Amino acid sequence: MDGKLTAKMLSFRWLLFAILALAYCFVYFHRMSLSVVATDLARDFGATASAIGILGSIYFYCYAAMQFPAGLLADSVGPRRTVTFSLLLAAAGGLLFGLAPGLKVAMVARAMVGLGVSMVFIPTMKILAQWFRAREFAFMSGMMQAAGGVGILVATSFLGWLATRAGWRASFGIVAGCTLAIVLAAWRIVRDRPADRGWPSLAEIDHQENPTAEPSHPIGLWHGVRTVVRERYFWPVAVWFFLDCGIFFGFGMLWSGPYLEHAYGMSKGQAGAILGMLAWGMVLGGPILGLLSQRVLRSRKRTFILCMGALVILLLAVTLYPTGLSRATLAAWFFLFSVCSSAIVIMGFTTTKELFPVQIAGTSVGMVNFFPFFGGAVFMPLLGRVLDLYGRSDAGQYPIEAYRAVLLVLLVASAVSLASTFLMKETYRR
Repeated sequence: MDGKLTAKMLSFRWLLFAILALAYCFVYFHRMSLSVVATDLARDFGATASAIGILGSIYFYCYAAMQFPAGLLADSVGPRRTVTFSLLLAAAGGLLFGLAPGLKVAMVARAMVGLGVSMVFIPTMKILAQWFRAREFAFMSGMMQAAGGVGILVATSFLGWLATRAGWRASFGIVAGCTLAIVLAAWRIVRDRPADRGWPSLAEIDHQENPTAEPSHPIGLWHGVRTVVRERYFWPVAVWFFLDCGIFFGFGMLWSGPYLEHAYGMSKGQAGAILGMLAWGMVLGGPILGLLSQRVLRSRKRTFILCMGALVILLLAVTLYPTGLSRATLAAWFFLFSVCSSAIVIMGFTTTKELFPVQIAGTSVGMVNFFPFFGGAVFMPLLGRVLDLYGRSDAGQYPIEAYRAVLLVLLVASAVSLASTFLMKETYRR
């Protein structure tokens, strides 16, 4: 086999990864964007916290509902086509959101965005599985999670800055244009597998290096589905995903911005700077946790327990002291909150993949990926309803007691999430 051709393929896959990672940045950008402009949306649309919570949850309902179909589309029409056409729908939704005259049109636009970005992650994992080896999966998952952190950083810093100067409507129009540029790059450069460019597959390379390696046998779709749902260790991971991501999406992606503005009197820019630590938690935490579980703890389960225990402590601290923390302390809190509730999801996907044969990795990851976004869809309006129970002031702000109640709900959810980690199976293998 031509060594130069193999080296070229191994180099090209990083360009391919960069484009897909950039696309994933926009997935997280849209998840975080409402937290930055939630106050503006409530003012311009004359909406309550419950209504804004529903607006935010639409994204997650659409995302959750499309996880299994996204896998089917990736298998039938191909992951490259699925990614490009879904991002095109997201770009159209972002443009419509910026033009929305009222809450109803904004909800339609948000649904378009949710449907569009929902079909990026699973096809991306399918593409990466063809271009990277199985032993590289945990690290590449961490790198993809870091790319999502960059998306949060752009949403919290750049969107906050742009919305202050150009308005939130123009900002979403600009984002739609950037998304369209990613669509064009993905269509022209990304390929489903090395063979699409006439290059050897990783299986061929590895078989040459290890001729005794046994070929894998395909597993039918519905047989794979039955295998997943009948695996009792799948369900603790699913419950953990629902609660952990419900906490992160519900608070970190929506109500953390208003919390900082109302409880600490911060401006949009000041709150955005603090929320930027959510991004750094993902950027740094994703790869670090991947290496921690692989080389230091040598355990997926202990990594889960460590992060969930820390999350309980973090939420207990702010429930007891919802105000009065210094900005440096708040920045550290949001960084650790992101590591423990968001960066840790790489372990969820890695554990799910390791629970099942590699032939149904796409099916298992696609099915478990329903639960984090269902959690976000439930927690966003739930927390908004809790806030509405306390009412807003004439200035449109919620009292400290309202946010303390929200944090208490999150604390209880984190405790249950911690309990679920003890029921998980250790999937790490030397």
